[in-house]
Amino acid sequence: MLFHLTDRILDYEPGRSIRACKVTSRLETYWRETPSGMSMPRPLVLETLCQAGAWLVMLQTDLVRRAALLSVGEVRFIRDVRPGDVLVADATVEASSDEMAVLSGQVSVDSHPVMTASDLMCALIEPAELDDPEITRRQLAARTDRLRTAEPVSGRPG
Repeated sequence: MLFHLTDRILDYEPGRSIRACKVTSRLETYWRETPSGMSMPRPLVLETLCQAGAWLVMLQTDLVRRAALLSVGEVRFIRDVRPGDVLVADATVEASSDEMAVLSGQVSVDSHPVMTASDLMCALIEPAELDDPEITRRQLAARTDRLRTAEPVSGRPG
């Protein structure tokens, strides 16, 4: 993944849903100046949700498959994301087969939706086509370390 827009996987239910978060920082290079201040480009907010969905597919297939976005049915941007916001991406599998998955979900800040999307059509491909498998394993371990501990998992990063 060129942009890493998921820092931690907070919770997931294999084959059904995932909750992941991204803590934004003013130091990141993607911010755009708008009349109301710095904001995250909207395509990257959508990418945050898509990356959460990709991690869900990799978790449920034991890193054998990965979701690659093919099309977006509908997306609605509700408000801008600002430096310092903590994005929480909730993705749900609407349909899936061995070759494809359809996802929907939303990205929220402080429990308020900033973007919703539906009918995200994804091809399921071998992860090695996009990234080195060992790097993917390390990234997954870093994002799920909290799931392997006794800490409670909630919608807010710890």
